[in-house]
Formats: sequence, structure tokens, C-alpha cells
Amino acid sequence: MKTVKYIFSLSLIVLTILGCSQDDVNTDFVDKIAPPSNVSASVTVSQDNTGAVTITPIGDGAVSFNVDFGDSSDPSGVIPSGRSLKHIYEEGTYTLTITANGLNGLSTTVNQQIDVSFKAPQNLMVTIENDGTISKTVNVTATADFALSYSVDFGDGSDPVMSNINDTTTYTYQEAGVYTITITAFSAAIETTSYTEEFEVIEILQPVQAAPTQPNRAATDVISIFSDAYENIAGTDFYPNWGQSTTYNQIDIDGDHIIQYGNLNYQGIQFGATADASQMEFLHIDVWTADENMALDIYPISVATGEKLVKMDLVAGHWNSYDIPLSEFTSQGLSMNDIHQIKFDGTPAGGTIFIDNLYFYKDPSGPSEPESAAPTPTLPADDVISVYSDDYTSVGISELNPNWSQTTVLTEVVIDGNNTWKYELLNYTGIVTSYDNPTDVSAMTHVHFDYWTPDATSLGLKLVNTGSGYGDGDPLKEDIKYVPTVVTGSWVSVALPLSEFTTDRSAITQLLFESSGATVYIDNLYFYIDSSASSEPEAAAPTPTLAAANVISIYSDAYTSVGISELNPNWSQTTQLTEVVIDGNNTWKYELLNYTGIVTSYDNPTDVSAMTHVHFDYWTPDATSLGLKLVNTGSGYGDGDPLKEDIKFVSTVVNGSWVSVDIPLSDFTTDLSGITQLLFESSGATVYIDNLYFHN
Repeated sequence: MKTVKYIFSLSLIVLTILGCSQDDVNTDFVDKIAPPSNVSASVTVSQDNTGAVTITPIGDGAVSFNVDFGDSSDPSGVIPSGRSLKHIYEEGTYTLTITANGLNGLSTTVNQQIDVSFKAPQNLMVTIENDGTISKTVNVTATADFALSYSVDFGDGSDPVMSNINDTTTYTYQEAGVYTITITAFSAAIETTSYTEEFEVIEILQPVQAAPTQPNRAATDVISIFSDAYENIAGTDFYPNWGQSTTYNQIDIDGDHIIQYGNLNYQGIQFGATADASQMEFLHIDVWTADENMALDIYPISVATGEKLVKMDLVAGHWNSYDIPLSEFTSQGLSMNDIHQIKFDGTPAGGTIFIDNLYFYKDPSGPSEPESAAPTPTLPADDVISVYSDDYTSVGISELNPNWSQTTVLTEVVIDGNNTWKYELLNYTGIVTSYDNPTDVSAMTHVHFDYWTPDATSLGLKLVNTGSGYGDGDPLKEDIKYVPTVVTGSWVSVALPLSEFTTDRSAITQLLFESSGATVYIDNLYFYIDSSASSEPEAAAPTPTLAAANVISIYSDAYTSVGISELNPNWSQTTQLTEVVIDGNNTWKYELLNYTGIVTSYDNPTDVSAMTHVHFDYWTPDATSLGLKLVNTGSGYGDGDPLKEDIKFVSTVVNGSWVSVDIPLSDFTTDLSGITQLLFESSGATVYIDNLYFHN
């Protein structure tokens, strides 16, 4: 069928604009984010001479659209993805202008001509072809004068499929054979124009492409029986005489050798030497068949304990890739240290299969699935807004892993009696609570989830508010936060401070996980309020003890400061600054700190070249990063040399206590003889700062 794709490109936008108009800002990374692509509109018209046209914008990576109708009427305004709009046209030819807006604020604009005619379509030309690679699949293309759209009745009892005129419509039949295919072209007129053809749909009886994913595991982790990717067990007989009726052949597709077993009742493979697979974890096989509703039983055979089976249901016309845990055999009593044969049974008998990449392997990263459930949450229910957990009442989910063109496959599994999401091939996935009844988590402090993965290298969570203003190009309405270091092979509990997200948390409608195409188990996804965590320091920062002669102070009650001409100047930051008194000590309190500036004097720069360190004390309830930047805006500043501006980050941010930081000035490449600005950068958190000074 014609496929409409809605791809939500899960790209993290980090806006770091450090400094005033004199600052050098490197935004090259923004250019790496692709704008929406494949932008167009599905257009249909009512056949009643009214000129009523229904327009559905589509585009990969688009979250909303704007449409100019091309007839001097007012544009549409913002249209969320998946929505349609109607417009009344006079008869004529119009240029529809479609602007697709991406998550990152980039947009793509295309023009699409539409013909609104009250004449019946004329000169209808139709092309119907069998697809060259997909069995029992046809591609239909139709063109016609005065037509705006066309429908295809594929003659098998299914509903007709509507497409734009000139576009190609793809459809897969359940069975090969001859079908009466009818194409009807539509204009704005009541009259339509049709074309009918008796067409033979053919079945592709062998693969035309090699198995899609060639093995890339280390040879030391593999015992190969049949694969061009590895050295196979020498002397193996793929067609021993066991009295079977099965036929045997090998075919070659682009240099890849594939076994063909036809008229399959059963078939054996006799190894050239007994294989000790006791240290392996999986049996891998790729299987292709053209036969519908076929199942294949596979039996590893031990010298000592005989044969045990696992059944594989096959999807016809596609490569089926299986990674069978060896525990499925050993749990039946099969010994894996003396495997000398493999047998196949086909159900029903008489079918044909093609086999590639048959081997045992182990995963060097450890087990492939958790052996126990995720930790049981202990927070009281009154402090939790749950999305998914057996331990709490959840807010409800209206869409789970919706079709946003991701590769992700989702299964709910039960581990130790506990329901758990198992994501496979996870690149990204969506969890929609409710568009009509958003979830208000503004009173919560953290979002929590437990994960277990055998192979992920990255894992991020994104919160989305699709309410008022969604899709207007403001990337701060959607945030993604990543787990700092992904741990494999054990359950890990993650608690992300909601202060790290700039999303409007009063109306959350979507949560999205993003990973590296890996397998990830998720449980206990909920928001909560941490009532035990202190939100402000109870005592002042430590009192400095260095002699004043060894200090150049920027801000400290203990020393005389050089003077500050601008504090938290308006450089488009979110940061709010208040000076508070803690135990009689003046302290800066930064809230929503993404970055902030401290300007000493442009006319009288501060020479700290004789100092060895820069010092500050910080206290934060929720920051995950904190950096200090020194700027010399003197001679040559702004000439594009990034070494004139340095930022150094605290290696590990500690929450809930005062921490004293001393950064060697030798770490900075800034010219220290003329410092005019100091800038703090953080994660949108609350940070208290005191005793900011240079010293030796």
C-alpha cells in the first residue's frame, strides 16, 4: 500500500550562547541536524463540483506544517503532523506551498501543483508492474489530465487505496494469481474516469537479495556451520543420506552462498567434527521461504543426549533471522558439549527453504536478558505520577511504540511475575499518554526509570509537551537527557532531575526513549517528588583562609573584590540571579542556570597572570554539570581563535553540600593578563556560588 511516514527525528538541541555580542559562538553542530525531507501533501477532492479539497501534509522528520493554498487566501497556520484540512477552490491550477517544521526549528518548503477542474479526467494512463524484489507485490502509477487523485481497487476484496495523481501505489497480495485491477481518476467534477486490467500477480520463489545483516561478530565468539563470514567446521556434509525426500542445492546471490532445501520433509547436516558449544549462548540462522504459513523445526543433536527442538514460524517472502538462546535446548536436557548434527523438519512438508549464516555464538558482553525483575519501588504512591509500573496506578497510555518510522520492536514480557517492556532494535520509541488530557508533572522533582540492556551504548529520555505553541520552532519545548554511562548486564535505576528539562512540564503528552539500535528492558517509569532532598544550603560556604595578598577576588565577603560592572547581563540566557544571605554571608543564587556572565571591566581588565588557580564554592540540589569560562575580550578578541575562550567543567557535580573547586589556571589557554568576563554554565539547575577568586 502507499505508505505515509511520520518520522520524529530524536535530535538533542543544545543551545550554548556564552557571552555577549562580542563573544565567539560556535553553532556548527546545528548544521548537522537535517531539516524535514520527503515533504509533500496527499490531496483529494470531493466529486460534487464544489471544489472542496482535503489536504494532508506529510514529511519525514516533520512535527508540524504550514500550508499556503496558492489562491491568495490566508495561510493555514500551524497544522500538527497527521492532521488534515479542507479548502474550497475555484476551478484552476494552483501552487500549494507546504512548509514542514522539524523538532530543531529547521524547516523545509516545497511547492506542489494541484489542478482543480470541474471537467472529468481525460487521457488516463496507467502502469501496473510486479515488484522486482517483493513477492506478490504490485506497483501502480496513474496520470491523467484534469485529475487530482486516483484510487486503486486491487480486485481482492480489500478497500481501494487513494493516492495523488502521478504518485506510485504499492500493494502486496495474500496470494499470487490473476486479479481485476480498477483505477479510477478523480477531479472536482462529479464524473470520474476509470481503467480496468486483468493482471497476473507473480510469486517470487527464491530470495533475490542476500540475508540483510551479514555477521560481524568476532570469529573467536563463533562456531560456524555454514556462513561465508567465518571458517566453517571442516568436512561438514550438508546433504547426508538419511532417507529424506528433500532435494539440495546451493545458490549464489551477489557472491553470497545460500543453501536451498526443496520438497522438505526433513533434512540433516552432519558436522565434520564434533563441536563443543557449551560456552556458546545462541544459535543463529537466517531462513527465507516463499511458502505461506510454514514453520521450521530445528534440532541440534548431541552424541550423548540426542536431539531437542525449537520451532520457528516463518514469514513468507522475507529473510527471517533467529537468535535462539541455547537455554531453550539445554532446558530440555540437551548436552551442548558434543553437538555433531543439526536436523530440520518443515511443516507442512514439501516446502522450500533457503538457509544462510548458521552458527553458534556467544555475546562477549554477557547475558542477553535479565534473570530477575527490576527493583521494587519504595516511594509512597502520593509522591508518584506513574506512567508504567506494576507498583502504582498509572495515568494511562493511549499509544505505545506508535508508528513513527522507527526500527523499534516492543514486547511486554513477564520477569519474576513483573510486567516489563522489552524494546528490541531500539533507535527511538514513543509513549503517548493523552493528547486530550495532558499530564501535569510540574510539582514533581524527578523522572525515574529502571533499565537493563545487554548491548546499548546510549540511552536517553525525552519529554514532550505538544500543547499550545508546539511545533513553532522553539526547541526548548522538547528535551532529551541521556544516561551518563550505560551499564550492561544489570538493572540500573535512573533518576533525572526535572530541572534539567526546559520542557513545559505542566502538560506532558509524550515520553520518548532513544538508544543505539539495541535491546533495552524498561520498568518503573514514573515521575516523583523527592521530599527528602534539601533545596537550599543550611550553612554558609566555607570561609576562605588564604592571605589577602595572595588573592584577586571577584566575589567574596572575605576579601575586597576588583569590582563588577555587569552581573548576569542579558545575553539571552534563562538564568535568574538573586543575592541571598546565608548565616550572615552574601551568596549568589542562580536559578534555571544554563549560563551567566560576570563582567569585571572592559576598560580596566584584570591581570591574573601571576595567579596559579581560580577558586569558587558551589552548592546545588540538582545540577549535573557545572563549568567556568574565562574570557579576554582585549586585543584580537573575536578573530575566530577558540583558544581565547576556555571553559572547564567540574569533573563530578555533588548535590546537597558545599564543594570547594580549585582549577589550575594552566588548564586555560585564555590570555590571563586581561580577563574581562567570567561565565558559569550548568544544566538549567539551581546553583549557589560564593568565594569566587584567583589565588596562588
